[in-house]
This record gives sequence, structure tokens and C-alpha cells, in this order.
Amino acid sequence: MKKVIEYMRPSFGLLFLGVTIKFVGALMDLFLPWVLSHLIDEVVPLNSMKLIAFWGGVMFLCALTALVTNIIANRMAAKVARNTTERLRHELFSKILYLSSSQIDEMTIPSLELRLTSDTYHVHRMITMMQRMGIRAPILLIGGIAITLTLDPVLTAVLICTLPFISLLVLTVTRKGFPMYKELQKKTDYMVRVVRENIAGVRVIKALSKTEHEKTRFHTANQEVVNMEKKAGYTMSLTSPFMNLLLNTGLTLVILVGAYRVNSGVTEPGKIIAFMSYFTIILTAMMAVTRIFVMYSRGSASASRIEEVLNMPIELTPVEKETVHEEEHIVFDHVNFSYQKKENNLTDISFKLKRGETLGILGATGSGKSTIINLLLRLYDVDSGEIRISGKPVQSLTPEELHTKFGIVFQNDFVVAESVRENIAFGRTLNDEQIESASQNAQAYEFISGLDDKFDHMVAARGNNLSGGQKQRLLIARALASHPEILILDDSSSALDYKTDANLRKVLNEKYSDITTIIIAQRISSLMHADHIIVLEDGQILGQGKHQELLESCDLYRMISENQMGGEAHAA
Repeated sequence: MKKVIEYMRPSFGLLFLGVTIKFVGALMDLFLPWVLSHLIDEVVPLNSMKLIAFWGGVMFLCALTALVTNIIANRMAAKVARNTTERLRHELFSKILYLSSSQIDEMTIPSLELRLTSDTYHVHRMITMMQRMGIRAPILLIGGIAITLTLDPVLTAVLICTLPFISLLVLTVTRKGFPMYKELQKKTDYMVRVVRENIAGVRVIKALSKTEHEKTRFHTANQEVVNMEKKAGYTMSLTSPFMNLLLNTGLTLVILVGAYRVNSGVTEPGKIIAFMSYFTIILTAMMAVTRIFVMYSRGSASASRIEEVLNMPIELTPVEKETVHEEEHIVFDHVNFSYQKKENNLTDISFKLKRGETLGILGATGSGKSTIINLLLRLYDVDSGEIRISGKPVQSLTPEELHTKFGIVFQNDFVVAESVRENIAFGRTLNDEQIESASQNAQAYEFISGLDDKFDHMVAARGNNLSGGQKQRLLIARALASHPEILILDDSSSALDYKTDANLRKVLNEKYSDITTIIIAQRISSLMHADHIIVLEDGQILGQGKHQELLESCDLYRMISENQMGGEAHAA
């Protein structure tokens, strides 16, 4: 909750003004029954229509003031909640962008999505409720009890006897409700993860006729959410009936005692009527307090989940390391790495690339190809060894300094639901000439020029209105557009035909010869002309050298080459 209060700080002025207005409105609500009591007991017996009209007018003004002030205060409360949630959501989104990949793996993407959406919504509702009823309800409760003490202390004492039981009830239920709502959000995280997996793999699910299996899996996850929500809801709902029982028991006692006191002439009927009105006010206030505690339990559980992210340290901060004077552009120096810190995913990886050279990486699925790229980009930190770019360890570079060196197409990359132009520029200030040139070099200009709106053609979400090859060429154009220092193509030509792939390699050799290129591919034809080729198996380098050298020294490379290219492999 500390973080939420911090983000409310810029709205404290508006908050204070709204609370003041709400306080005035609550006082007007409290004043009304007192005026009614005075009117019945003191004014009506005088038979003066002027006095009756005057006090009736006072009641009308009190009611009108209460109405207007509550409307104004509620609008202010909504504005404070909106602005606070906007700042909180923006800060949360920014923090997520700076989390390391290992931190994102730990939190999981579905959970981060929920914290950014559902949890911020619950915090928004909590802030709104705390302002609207969190101020008004205590004033009505305490003020109602205080005024009833002036009307009849004996009757008030009877009603006050129920308050300790009510307080104990609310406290007990709230303590049980908070962890339940936190667990509910975890169950919702899992359900969202199942939904994401189903949406991402919908074609595979249909192709393998696993629709019923996935329906069952979702039903299980959904039922867990429902069961937990029912459990939390049942627990929190206990306050309302038990509070009604306690307060109505108190009211019954008040009526019995009040009847005897009126008969004995100790109190007046107007005071009993006023007391009944104040009882309604107190009952309403207590019910509002119950709703506040329910909302607070859910909101504070969400706030704690948000704070978990905001309080996470930035892991990949620059670290001072000594610069090495060397000719090579990229150096992997005995690098070891493990995702789970149990068994190495990469073991003793060492290679060197000079500026403008091309490295090809070949290996089976899970051999560690993409992990090498993740470490070069410092999405993860190495466990031991060192990675250097132009002699500078990647750990010594700021994220901005490091990442602006790269143009990259990931294995499972994405396009945004914007125009082709925006997808290539991707937030960078590139002119039309740069965008068109990049598309031509990436072999994408031909299909782009055939679109209805050419570069203004709108790409569907996830690129669903593009073929696999078109999407890959668009992504390659994005990577080439800013003429990066290092180009990484992670299995980015798998959907390209051999002719397009060959043309792309030719362009890279002729027009981007000053760029250091790393190509991860499954096709020998995409790698065979590289200056260096690495063959990975189980996170270790099985073979390293040029195409012809590997044909002679690496059995696995020779086998893959013969299977893909037959006799052409040795001819090359």
C-alpha cells in the first residue's frame, strides 16, 4: 500500500478538497434527523406555520447541500482514483519493460498481464471506495452515535453495546479474506496462462483434434478460479447478515427501552423518531464499512502484487569492468550459463568474430543457439566467462548503448497491428527512402508494392493477413532499416524459398559487408558461405570452422549437409 499512497501524492490537494466537501455533505446528512426531532418536539406544539415552514426549509437546504456536495466529492474521488491508477499503471508497465528475462520468467507473462490490468482495476476501485465511503461512513457512524448521545444517552448505550461484536466480526472476516483474494489472483494467473496457450496454439489444437482436451483443461482452471472466488465471496459475505442481526437486535432493544421511557415521560416521541433515523444512518454506515473492508481486502491484495513488481531490483545494471584491447568485434570467452542454475544450458562457449564477418550457428532444437543470442543481448547474465563487444564487456554497457548496436529478427518475432511503414520504422525516425531501401534489401519490396496501400497497408494483429515468408521479410526489413552494427537473424529465413534466401545473402554480402552478422539456421545453404560456423550439441561446441573444414572434421555437420544437399555439399 505504500507505493499506492506514493502515486496518490500528486493528487493530495484534490483529495483534501474532496474529503472536505464530503465532510460537509456528511454533516448535512447528520443534521437532518436532529432538525426533524426539533421540529416535532419543539416547533409543532407551537402551531406556528411560519416556524414549521422555516425549519422545513432548513431541512430542504440541508438535503440539497448534501446532494450537491456528495456529487461534487464523488466526481473528485473518481478523478483522484483515475489519475492515481494511470500513474501506477504507467510506472508498472515501464518497470516490466526493464525487468530481466529471468525476472519475467519468474513472474510469468500471464501474471504480469493481470497485474497490469485486473490488479490495477481493483486498486482503482479501492481508491474510489475509500474516498467515497471511507470518509463518509466513519463520519456518519461516529457522528450518528455522538448526536444520539445528546438525544438520549441511555438508548445510545444500548446500541453501542453491539459495536464491539460488529468490530470483532469485521476484523476476523477481513483477516481471512485478504489471503483468499491473493490466492484468487494466482488462480486467475493460471487461467489466463491456459487461455494464452490455447490462443497461441489454436491451429495445432484443431489439427490434432485436441479441442475437447483443451476444453477440459480450461474448465479445470476456470473451476479453480470459481471455487476460490466463491470461497472468498462466502467468507466476506458473512459480515452483512451477521451485522444486520446484531444491529437489528440492538434496534429491538432500543425500541423496547424507548417505549418504556416515552410512557414514563423521560423522553419525547420526536427524539425516538430522530433516534430511529440515526439508527438507519448508523446501519447504512456500518454496511458501508463492511463493503469498504471487502473492497480493501481485494484492493490491498492486488496492491501487494503490484508492489512485488515495482520493488523488484533492476538486475541488468551496468557493471564497471576493464576494457580489453583486441581486434575482434565480438568475443565469447569461456562462457557458461544455466537458466535454472542446476545444469548448464551452455558450457565453455568460446569464439571470436572480426567486424564485418559472418557467424553461422547450427544445431538441434534445445542445443543452445538462441541462448547465445540472449546472452549477447544481455537478456540474461552469464554464470561465468565473459562476452565482449569491441573489447567492452556487455555487462559494462547501458541497455540503451548495448541494444542500439543490434538489428535482430528473433525466432518467434512479432509484428504490430499498424501499417507496413510503422512495422519497419518501429518507433524510429526513419524517412521513406530508408524504409523503402530496407524493404528492397530484405526482398520484401516486391510483395509490399503489390498491396493495395503499399507501405500504408495495415497489418493485422500477429500478422495474420501476411504469409510466413512475407512476415519474415518484413521483420528482416525492420532489422536492416537502421543499418545496425551487429545483425542477428535467428532462424529468420525458414519460411523463405531458396531463391529469396540466396538473394538475401547476396545483398547482405554486398551492401552490409561492414556489419557483423550472426545467422542461426537449420539449412546448410543459409550458413555454408559464413566466415565461421559453429555446430552446437547439448549446449557445447561440437565443431567450429568454415563449411569445407566442418565437412571434414565434424560428423554431425557432414551428415546434416549430405541429408539436405546430397552431393552438392562436397562440391561446394
